[in-house]
Amino acid sequence: MKEQLITLLEAAVSTLKTSGILANDAAPRIHLDRTKSKEHGDLATNLALMLAKGAGMPPRDLAAKLVEAIDDNNIIAKTEIAGPGFINFFFNDAAASQVVETILAEKANFGRFQLGCREKVQVEFVSANPTGPLHVGHGRGAAVGDSLCRLLGAVGYDVTAEFYYNDAGQQINNLGLSTQSRIQGLSPGDTGWPEDGYRGDYIQDIANDYLAKASVSAKDIEVVASGDANDMDDITRFAVAYLRREQDLDLKAFDVDFDVYFLESSLYNEGKVEETVETLINNDKTYQKDGALWLKTTDYGDDKDRVMRKTDGGYTYFVPDVAYHKNKWERGFTRVINEQGADHHSTVTRVRAGLQALDVGIPEAWPEYVLHQMVMVMRGGEEVKISKRAGSYVTLRDLIEEVGRDATRFFLVSRRPDSQLTFDIDLATSQSNENPVYYIQYAHARSCSVERKLADEGKPFDLSKADLTLLSSDEEKSLLKALAHYPVMIKAAAEKLEPHAVATYLKALAADYHSFYNAHKVLVDDEPLRNARAAISLATRQVIQNGLDILGVSAPEKM
Repeated sequence: MKEQLITLLEAAVSTLKTSGILANDAAPRIHLDRTKSKEHGDLATNLALMLAKGAGMPPRDLAAKLVEAIDDNNIIAKTEIAGPGFINFFFNDAAASQVVETILAEKANFGRFQLGCREKVQVEFVSANPTGPLHVGHGRGAAVGDSLCRLLGAVGYDVTAEFYYNDAGQQINNLGLSTQSRIQGLSPGDTGWPEDGYRGDYIQDIANDYLAKASVSAKDIEVVASGDANDMDDITRFAVAYLRREQDLDLKAFDVDFDVYFLESSLYNEGKVEETVETLINNDKTYQKDGALWLKTTDYGDDKDRVMRKTDGGYTYFVPDVAYHKNKWERGFTRVINEQGADHHSTVTRVRAGLQALDVGIPEAWPEYVLHQMVMVMRGGEEVKISKRAGSYVTLRDLIEEVGRDATRFFLVSRRPDSQLTFDIDLATSQSNENPVYYIQYAHARSCSVERKLADEGKPFDLSKADLTLLSSDEEKSLLKALAHYPVMIKAAAEKLEPHAVATYLKALAADYHSFYNAHKVLVDDEPLRNARAAISLATRQVIQNGLDILGVSAPEKM
């Protein structure tokens, strides 16, 4: 109904232009917001306040003109002009209840659009170095990134999910040295242990399998260990494959999959990094200073120029990123979204500067970024900092094994990515209304029980025998309003790249449903009322299921 009301207001604006009240170039973006209280209607707009200055009249007077210009329709019961010129809209009961019929007809398609018009969009997320198990920060990136893919797919984009393996550079060298040290019988703290070596028990596991000449398979790689303690290349190759397999298992347990797995090493092996550097040099976007090669990033908004090639001949970390994103552009992705940790903030300007300096037609704000903050894990009121297996951090698998996939995914996506997140294990495992996952899933299970009870009592649900206008109590009206808001929320969440909005919505919807369920008996003798209440219950079940699917969380039928 929100979209219908926007259409009515657009027509009213056109009418006022024709009558000369508004200028022909007036092109306001119409905002409609849910009111805080039912006494103030269902939706409100500040349209009159936005246009009053240009029209040269008081906002309340213009609001009255706008209301007068709204065409006759069957959705608005009444309007009120409030405060300095807000217009409050009250929907009639028949129009409000139509959403139930729509939901039951469209089912899983309710809240899905063709907003993206099948535009190709790539979402890169997780992209962990294959040097250890995925930690809880990677988990937050996986939950947010995968939900973004699902959300964008729901509004009509052709989405590709991509994982970028940073399988080159000093961290990979450190992995090889750490594994070789374990093979040689050294432990962290022993003389000869690498200064930047990895200390987790998983390194010992890799060393044991290497000495046993084991084989490991990841997405596109299979390596058989030689068992040679002196063959550093073979040790490193085996360790990388081993940890890629481990990360694959972590992601499978999290129900996250990728369409493309891209190796950083391929950019070097195929000469793409060198080719990118040469293009930047030929475009006169670089210079030599103090034995290093610098990129003129200040030409593109950076606070200072950045080193590309160090004095030892090695490239700084953002250079292969530029080559990688050039590759994305060449693959036809007109829109690219990178979901990464907040520690990547400093690379945003540098990568975009490098892409602009290539002069190949890439837009200035390409790619887009969604950056997430750190996660603090709490148990018993105290922070949990380490995992025995990882040695220095909480792994994603630790959380999944302790609280389950659903709770882990929901908690990690439930707040704005750019805000700090506290993951309370005790709350996530509790079966109480304070646990949002339990609260939402219980609402879904409750709505499933309604249909079972109707069948058990020989009163199966029949929409054709329902009078939806009977849904007139405060609890029923609030629930109808919440259900009607779902498509609006999905569209806004996709436009703003905010999957946490889905989690917030579901908590509010569950609260409205529990209030309805506790206040009203469904199995009444009055057949039209019984079927009407069953209809709104089943519609709620469908919307909860649709929303949880966006978040990758299950919707149990019994609890």
